[in-house]
Amino acid sequence: MPRNADDVESMLYTLNRNFEGEEGLFLVSSGQSAPPIAIRVDEPIVVVRVDIGKLPQDAGKHTALFRKLLELNSSDLMHAAYGLEGDDIVLTAGLELDNLDANELAATLSDIDLALARHVAELHELAGD
Repeated sequence: MPRNADDVESMLYTLNRNFEGEEGLFLVSSGQSAPPIAIRVDEPIVVVRVDIGKLPQDAGKHTALFRKLLELNSSDLMHAAYGLEGDDIVLTAGLELDNLDANELAATLSDIDLALARHVAELHELAGD
């Protein structure tokens, strides 16, 4: 039986994650000082995304920041990856909806939670925030 947004919502309840949302768009709490994790069900995929911050205006800071993002992608992240969307730094993951189970969603959210706890302060420092 094909999965849908209701299944993702049920998984979030099963995982005891605090969230709000409806109609395939959920904002999951990742702690008081961390940005929310957005989950969008867009059949046939589920997109998980967090806005990390803006690129520094000083292009001289880009090289160190980009290097750090690539290093984190290869060393610390299993299910998600840092990327750029315009001038925004984002952390994203894409999951196949039809095969999604609570364990896979939990692993992805844990990967992102860990990244938010361990990386964001250093990334903001490199960006000059």
